Amino acid sequence: MIADALEELEKTIDEMIELNKSIPVIVEGDRDVAALRRVGVVGKIIVINTGLSIEVLCETIAREYDEVIILTDWDRKGGMLARRLRELLLANGTKCNESIRAKLSFICKRSIKDVESLPQYIERLREEKRRRKR
Repeated sequence: MIADALEELEKTIDEMIELNKSIPVIVEGDRDVAALRRVGVVGKIIVINTGLSIEVLCETIAREYDEVIILTDWDRKGGMLARRLRELLLANGTKCNESIRAKLSFICKRSIKDVESLPQYIERLREEKRRRKR
């Protein structure tokens, strides 16, 4: 079970890393950026909480990008934020990839609910897998 979760999690992160070579990831804050960098995401990451209104931010993003990856937290607030981003970005002609967020939410279930916890969660799963191999 742990090995399966770890494998699915690593596969999903690898998919995001590949997509992020050409598509920016939108996250809620700086801690999310740091967490994604720690798991190997090297492409463009856009932070929502910059002081701009969400409407202005989405208009700015839409001018520059045809597609984005929405990666808000998978708690209630993050879900509401993801829906609002999707509505505004689609209205401005930008395609929204939410599959990574959906996969992470499913894989992490009740263990973690936010992007910033990903590195620690991955390490915890790896450690548990190592312990079980002994």
